[in-house]
Amino acid sequence: MWYNKPVINEELLQSLPNLKIVASSGVGIDHLDLKLLSSHGVKASNTPFVVSTDTADLGMALMLASSRRLVEGYQMAVSPDTEYFPADWLGTEVSGATLGIVGMGTIGYKVAERAKAFEMKILYHNRNQRNKEEESAVGAAFCKKIDDLLQQSDFVLLSVNLTPQTHKLIGKRELELMKPTATLINISRGLVVDQEALVEALQNKVIKAAALDVTYPEPLPRDHPLLKLKNVIITPHIGSATKTTRRVMMENMIESIQAALAGLPVPNEVL
Repeated sequence: MWYNKPVINEELLQSLPNLKIVASSGVGIDHLDLKLLSSHGVKASNTPFVVSTDTADLGMALMLASSRRLVEGYQMAVSPDTEYFPADWLGTEVSGATLGIVGMGTIGYKVAERAKAFEMKILYHNRNQRNKEEESAVGAAFCKKIDDLLQQSDFVLLSVNLTPQTHKLIGKRELELMKPTATLINISRGLVVDQEALVEALQNKVIKAAALDVTYPEPLPRDHPLLKLKNVIITPHIGSATKTTRRVMMENMIESIQAALAGLPVPNEVL
């Protein structure tokens, strides 16, 4: 599967009685019905580790691009109508700011490693607290309650899997807890955020900005209000989109397929 296609449903599984495995690219498995696959004796695999470095890089890129208003700046610099650069056209500092990471898995931790180089204060909320050595290595402080993280952070970065528990994890209430000067960055899944609430929050300056690599649907309808807001940056779900990583992802998928067909343990099997 690539970009969640083809759709794996009962009809497809009935038509493929000899199917042994569904190898899916990327980390997320929210598009897979694992119980349905298991009922047909079909295994599933993904490529969770290879994507983490590139996705963390993109998270930092979105934070920097949004804070320093790079898209707006580019448009100003190349516009045929520009006669001068206004002196009061200003961005927001990243160095020394507080970054709140929601989901401190492999990707979230790599973001923290990068943020440390920017001398950021790092908070994180996770199902499980990291050990003291890992926290100390990046200077991260655990927030048991997500509310505490939201209230203190200048940048809130979402790096969680999409599950029933994280579906619309960030809604109207959570956005109102954030600082009016804060930026929301989403590199996980679009459905982790209530998009209608996000549009309202951005329009009414409840939060300052958003930088999104994921939305729902993808791509957004061309008349969607998020596409009309200047305080939003949207990229086309490119967290893992580098030549090297995409090649390694495919190699990992092939390894899982070959193992399943040979009756061997499947690397990166999703259970």
